[in-house]
This record gives sequence, C-alpha cells and structure tokens, in this order.
Amino acid sequence: MPGGRLTHDDRRQIAIWLAEGLGYAEIARRLGRPTSTISREVARNSTPGGYLADHAQRSTGQRARRRPVRATEPPADGRPAESVRGFTEQFATLLAGTGLPRMPARVFVCLLTSDSGSLTSAELVHRLRVSPASVSKAVGHLEVIDLVRRTRDSGRRERYVVDDDVWLRAFEADTGAHAEIAAAARHGSELFGSGTSTGTRLDRMARFFAWISEQMNDSGLTDAVVHDALTVLAALVYAARPLTLDDLATALDWPLRRAADALDAIGRRPILADPLTVERAGHGAYAVAPRPDRLSPAQRAALIAAPGSVPRARE
Repeated sequence: MPGGRLTHDDRRQIAIWLAEGLGYAEIARRLGRPTSTISREVARNSTPGGYLADHAQRSTGQRARRRPVRATEPPADGRPAESVRGFTEQFATLLAGTGLPRMPARVFVCLLTSDSGSLTSAELVHRLRVSPASVSKAVGHLEVIDLVRRTRDSGRRERYVVDDDVWLRAFEADTGAHAEIAAAARHGSELFGSGTSTGTRLDRMARFFAWISEQMNDSGLTDAVVHDALTVLAALVYAARPLTLDDLATALDWPLRRAADALDAIGRRPILADPLTVERAGHGAYAVAPRPDRLSPAQRAALIAAPGSVPRARE
C-alpha cells in the first residue's frame, strides 16, 4: 500500500533496482513512496555487502519488537486513544478548510487538545508521526499568525504553547486585516472608477470587508458611552457646522471628559455613526460627513450638480 510500511516484496524490488544502478528518487517513484523513505531504508539496513532484502526485513522486525508500543495519542480522561486521534484529524481537516495549511492545522489541534496546551517538538513528532522539520515549519507558520508561541520548561527544552486567549488575539488580528482590505478595495474602486465593472466589484468588496471589520470590532463600549456617542452625532448634525470639544461639552451641558469619551467611541467603532462619519475639520473642530463607502465619487458629483443643491464647503 503506497504510504504504508515497506513489505518484504518492496525490499526485494529495492535491492534489484539498486543493483541495476537506479537512484533513490527513481526507486521511490516506482514504489509510489517519498524519496526519503527509500534513502532511510537503505541507510538503516545496508551491510558491508550492500543492501540485502532478507537482512533488511529481519532487522526491521527486530527493531519493531524492541520498540515499546505507544498510542499515537495518549488517552485523556479515560477516552480511547483512537477516538482522540479521530477527533484530532477531523478537527484539523475542518481548520484546513478555512485556509490553514494541513500540517499547521494538525500541529495546532494537537497542542489544543493536550492537557497543558503545550508540547515539545519531540512530543509533536511522536504524536503526529511526522519529521522534526515538518513540525518546525508548521510551528513557524502558526507563530506568524499568533496562534502559537514558544517557551522553555525547567529542563530548558523548547515548548510550543497555545494560550487561553489565542482566539481573542487571532480575532483582533483578523479585524485589523479586514479593515486594511476594505480601505485598499475602496481606493481601488475610486482608482478604476465607480462606473466600471472593476470599480463596482471593488466597491462591493470594500463594503463587505468594512462591515465584517466593524461587526468584529468588539470595543467593549458600555451602553452609556454608545448613547453619548449617538448624542454627539445628533448634535453635530443639528448644528450643521464644525464644533470643537468645548463647544460640544458646553452645548450638551456635559463635563469635557464625557464629550471626549463619546468622540473617542465613534473613532474606535465607526459603525456607530453609520452612514455618517465624524471628521476633524481643523482648529480642533469636529464635523459630520457621509461615509466614503456610502457614496461613490460619481454619486457625490451628481448630487452636488443636481438642481437646487447647496454647494458643499468641502468634500
């Protein structure tokens, strides 16, 4: 079976092809195995007289009898190792479906399902039955996206750790990435023009990622702060002119800190002001304007040129 253990017949074939002068890569291709499997097989089982199939078969059997039999996954709380392994592989497959490469997904789930949330490279190699290089490469990928970090135990061995707040950090990273994608798509829409198919496509993309970013951006604002933010927004719309922080605090009869917190809340969660945005108008003043992703440049120009429209002081 390709990918399984080498059989006695496989070893006989390897011995024949080696005698014919074939290289490891060609032998591996003919057997449907990785080249590393053939090179390790020959290196482990060669004799002074070369590679002998019968000797290789006996040596492999003797090593297998000496090696302690251990489950791929240790039982957890009485659960069968096979069930744990099945869950791990299924979960890794689901994560791979979201875009995480297969091996990083397997390493991540292995860490996630360990009792301590951390394992050494050797432990990962044993549990997953992969090479140390595969583990190292997978951990490197997981580190880049902040799903795993490295530490050292009392024996100075390096351990790979999944923290309890890993999802929060990954969530926050995604939020920032979505906002950047939205901004880039919005710029592309204006570059190509809203009347073009490319511009329309990019505009829809910008709206979608902006919506995702805003929905995911859990800023922890209290109901009171949200209410104050909406009051400030109403005040700016009603005044129909830029207002400074002092102007807002005085008009609303609020402490200066309360007005500042309300403005800060709008800055941290722009969706509060949708479909408007609060902008700095110069000299420390604030004003409201339509969100740039709500109206295209062509739509803004058409509205300004419409009969009876009042010229805007700024765009």
